Amino acid sequence: MPDAPMLEVKQLTKRFGGLVAVKDLSFSIRGGEILGLIGPNGSGKSTAMRTVMGVDPPTSGSIRLDGKEIGGLPSHKVSRLGVGLVFQHSRPLNRQTVLENIKVALLPDRLNMLFHSGEVDTKARAIAERVGLGAVLDRKPPTLAFADLRRLELAKAIAHHPKLVLVDEPFAGLTASEVAAFSELIREFRDEGRAVLLVDHNVKGVSALVDRVVAMYLGEWIAEGSAAEVMANETVRRVYLGGALTKTSRPPPTVNGSAPLLKVDDVVVHYGKALAVQGVSLHVREGEFVSVVGLNGAGKTTLFNAICGLVPHAGTVQWDGAPLRGKTPAAIARGGIVQCPETRELFGDMTVRENLELGGHGLTDAERPERLEWLFDLFPILRAREGQVARTLSGGEQQMLAIARSLMMKPRLLILDEPTLGLAPVILEVLSRALERLRSTTNLTVLLGEQNVTFAIPHADRMYVLDHGKIVWEGLPERFEEEAARHYL
Repeated sequence: MPDAPMLEVKQLTKRFGGLVAVKDLSFSIRGGEILGLIGPNGSGKSTAMRTVMGVDPPTSGSIRLDGKEIGGLPSHKVSRLGVGLVFQHSRPLNRQTVLENIKVALLPDRLNMLFHSGEVDTKARAIAERVGLGAVLDRKPPTLAFADLRRLELAKAIAHHPKLVLVDEPFAGLTASEVAAFSELIREFRDEGRAVLLVDHNVKGVSALVDRVVAMYLGEWIAEGSAAEVMANETVRRVYLGGALTKTSRPPPTVNGSAPLLKVDDVVVHYGKALAVQGVSLHVREGEFVSVVGLNGAGKTTLFNAICGLVPHAGTVQWDGAPLRGKTPAAIARGGIVQCPETRELFGDMTVRENLELGGHGLTDAERPERLEWLFDLFPILRAREGQVARTLSGGEQQMLAIARSLMMKPRLLILDEPTLGLAPVILEVLSRALERLRSTTNLTVLLGEQNVTFAIPHADRMYVLDHGKIVWEGLPERFEEEAARHYL
């Protein structure tokens, strides 16, 4: 039937032990259609794609390709039936040339299907020309630009002329012109009647390309429709923004002088060939609480790691008027910049008190117990848990311990990276009260990285919006809803 879907997923569920990564997910794609599967970090979209491809077997549910059940088939059989996967991270054979990489992808997986090497060469060259690799056929992957590595992944995926193409995070690390070129290649698949499933965390990033969008959260379907309809959906906005936006009237911070305590100028960070931070500039004055908001993958963690000396970068970072270049991360931390990382990095087999005492190893014997008492007053649950090993704490308790350990170092600037990630509302209230207390009773300066905008706004004197490694908006929190919220997705 001409209107029958090429891919039909019904009530797909995938469990990893006690974790339900995908729950009762249903969607379909027709030939000649591009479907965007979107959701914030941890929503289950990549697991759903891997299950369709056969990388992970489904726990239950149905996956049908042209009416044939493929759920549970191994990935090589799914590929043979006409499904191609473009990985987010390039996995080329680094000792072989671009042409040889494509030839390997063209080789059949059954001996009785072998064909003449001249035919393989012709097909490989045609595919390379199609995706824009014709000029680099004899080069090896380590010498390629990042965009060409992405094109190579695309070339390998289409080597068997798939009817369904799965593309994971297609535009991560690409410049605007490279995104346009890559988008055109994907549109060509649609024009040829192929079905395309784009997996991305950002609705805005794929809105100009997709025909429909399915939004997920915590493994479940939450919305479907055009990109505009999904971006306007209240459930989607709540998931991405963190809830209803509320305006706040905050007293201005006490700013000691006009010079910024932290000044970041034109910082650029590459991970290999990928451009993660693109010319970011910002400043934080002493006593300010500044929020940097952005979706997963926007570059917040990379920016913070550059400030703390954990990743090499171009541009300048100045602390209290002096450049930080050449200083070790340890020296930067001792100088007053302390980061509480998104991953917490606790010592799981050490007790709460031992983790805190590690944070305070630079304090004097007189300062240490005084600081511990102050932190136990800030987070009372830690006092009750001080003899408990960290790995047995709940997620919320671990987050409190991570923040407390950072505060144990007596920082002048505390960098909080995604402190609300995965936490229940009751824990968010505890963290919110703690931040308000820090602001009202100390001279601490805070740089907060968040994708939960409704948590960030009440705790910000100023805000920056980071999108694909660039600052796209800055201003006062009360202006965010009017000027930036509609563009945030």
